[in-house]
Amino acid sequence: MKRTEEILTRLLDHYERQWRPRTGDPFRSLVRIILSQNTNYRNEATAYARLEEMVGVTPRSLAEAPVDEIAEAIRPAGMYRQRSMRLKQVARAVIDRYNGDINKIINKSHPKAREELMMLPGVGEKTADVLLLFDAGKEIIPVDRHIFRITKRLGIVRNNAKYDEVRAALEKAAPPGRHEDIHVLLIQFGRDLCRARRPRCRECFLSDLCPYPNGDPKTNKCKDQPL
Repeated sequence: MKRTEEILTRLLDHYERQWRPRTGDPFRSLVRIILSQNTNYRNEATAYARLEEMVGVTPRSLAEAPVDEIAEAIRPAGMYRQRSMRLKQVARAVIDRYNGDINKIINKSHPKAREELMMLPGVGEKTADVLLLFDAGKEIIPVDRHIFRITKRLGIVRNNAKYDEVRAALEKAAPPGRHEDIHVLLIQFGRDLCRARRPRCRECFLSDLCPYPNGDPKTNKCKDQPL
């Protein structure tokens, strides 16, 4: 626990706090989260802007638009055929179940809100938690692939830990009010230093806290490869 707290403290000290805009509309945020999966910010932003211009980002506009039109708009995000179907299905479900207003969901407690969100088509635990963190201010830390990798490499959780075990370990050690920063900065750390391939162990500010600062080939941990 204390070592995890130290890891998070160093993370927060190492990076500058980033300002992140909120839409004020949780449905729009949900659309952006769906578009952001397995793509970079530039592609997601381009796809979202095109969707806004060509179709509109409301439950009604997406539910009524042809799938091909949605797919063409979000093409820059990749996987546009699958995503277009998902967006249309989510929009229809939000209209049918909540009259187009998911504020009714996100204002509930985290367990209840998360459970309801995950009943929407294609909305998994991470997507639900990201929405609840950024648009409802819940003190949770969603776990993406970078955070899975980092927490296991650093020994914060066991190597076969599941999503909620990773989330709980981080939330238990997180300072109050810094959950959003920890989520964002762990992802940045995973992109900058603790990368899946060619991690930059020699430059890492957490190397003295890492069980495998030079790699361990027997456990498939990171290796300090030459840059």
